Amino acid sequence: MSKLVEGTFATAARLHQSRLSSDLSTEFDYIVCGSGSAGSVVAGRLAANPEVRVLLLEAGGSDESDLVLDTDSWPMNLGGENDWRFMTEPNVQLGGRSLLYSMGKVLGGGSSINVGTWSRGHKADWDMYAAEADDAGWRYDAVLELYRSRVEDWVGASDPDFYGVGGPMHVQPVADPDAFSLAMLDAAESSGMPRFANSGGQMMKENGGCAVVDNIIHNGRRQSAYRSYVYPRLLQPNLTVLTNALTTRILFEGSRAAGIEFEYEGQLRQAKASAEIVLSQGAIQTPKLLMQSGIGDKNELSKFDIQVRQHLPGVGRNLHDHAALALVWEATDAPLPHNARSSAVAFWKTDSALDAPNFYTYGIGIPFLTPENAARYPAPEAAWTLFMGMRPASRGSVHLTGAEASAPAQVQANYLAAPSDLADLKLGVERAREIGNAAALRPYTKREHTNMTGLALDEYIRNGLVTFWHQSGTAKMGRDAMSVVDGELKVYGVEGLRIADASILPRVTTGNTMAPCVIVGERAAQLLQKKS
Repeated sequence: MSKLVEGTFATAARLHQSRLSSDLSTEFDYIVCGSGSAGSVVAGRLAANPEVRVLLLEAGGSDESDLVLDTDSWPMNLGGENDWRFMTEPNVQLGGRSLLYSMGKVLGGGSSINVGTWSRGHKADWDMYAAEADDAGWRYDAVLELYRSRVEDWVGASDPDFYGVGGPMHVQPVADPDAFSLAMLDAAESSGMPRFANSGGQMMKENGGCAVVDNIIHNGRRQSAYRSYVYPRLLQPNLTVLTNALTTRILFEGSRAAGIEFEYEGQLRQAKASAEIVLSQGAIQTPKLLMQSGIGDKNELSKFDIQVRQHLPGVGRNLHDHAALALVWEATDAPLPHNARSSAVAFWKTDSALDAPNFYTYGIGIPFLTPENAARYPAPEAAWTLFMGMRPASRGSVHLTGAEASAPAQVQANYLAAPSDLADLKLGVERAREIGNAAALRPYTKREHTNMTGLALDEYIRNGLVTFWHQSGTAKMGRDAMSVVDGELKVYGVEGLRIADASILPRVTTGNTMAPCVIVGERAAQLLQKKS
């Protein structure tokens, strides 16, 4: 699309959506709450049927900003107006630190403010989900077919066994990887990791490996889930997209979720859904809305005199995220990419018995240290970082602080609560150091800046562990007593209500969660379309 045509479309779309919002209907077939990586998929797919009326509610604002569209600007969104800016409760195992839990509060959600990495998840992840749900539709083979036939428009070397073309999401390997990233791949390979042609194909069936990163950047601009699935449909009369619309409560008719109460332009409004409601608000807001609507642990709800609509003790439980830690090397004067994006990734296991890699790392050409660690180990003037993530054993939780929508969620992240996590992190550090100290990276290296051991390393980890922004699991899919949704993403005991976001993942995927959330959205849309 040329800039002229794109500009004309954007203007017409804004005018059309403005008319729809100024004369807002209260009757829809489907209401989708949240326009992130899954919600945008659900709304876009449902709206493809001109007979179906879809309302998409987004608490944040427009994505028409260079901070969003320029992926190199992604760190500037953290803590800003496009971020929910959740804060965790003080984490005892992290020396009492509270962490900023960034999540997208803008059209596109996390897919609009993240680094843009497209990581599909490991075969073992999807097969585990299928087993938990007793639903073959979640198996890796079925999910791979979704990626190939419905989701991706692959722009890379032809690999028809793994990649397809013609889907809405533009996916490609990083174009012209920088020399530092290629050296990182050489280093990982020399340490025993197999090297793969791309990061989403065969490597996601193996015990580990390294590859050039896939991303959602097209012509230098971010192509979020919203831009890919919803934006092209903004001129349709059957799709209404409201920004700055905060969902406050699910409305019921008996045991059926029949509508949504939301705050818009300073007023509380209501909209009814004749078919179904889909919650896609992420692993913090989704359980919060459920509980404030009477769906959750009855003991938790009773603290705030909330009428219990459905006792589901798993709501808000099982919170987890990739635990992230940075290792820093003082750099030579060799050229480095001076941004917080990486062109290379490596995955590995610290225990051969695991069904999938539990660690991964990216290399970035700038130093990363938390304030606590920077105070003790000031960053060198020139440095580079291996920023690694670990799938943890520890689990946290999300709780209410009040019955009203304005009462913030209480987030207990609980990092390092399981003793095995600290031990695993130390093993992960050893493996990352093998990469960082390998011969291929010596032209970029004077010394490892974070080369502490023993108790000093323990302290560095406790002061340096941060979120990888992959919060998951708080409304998990499964069949046990702590499950919130079944394999069709239906909330147990509630008619007309499904969840489609990272909160349904029984465990966080191997790697970044954007692409798996798109799959969750596709599965939800398929199931809803099949029903209708």
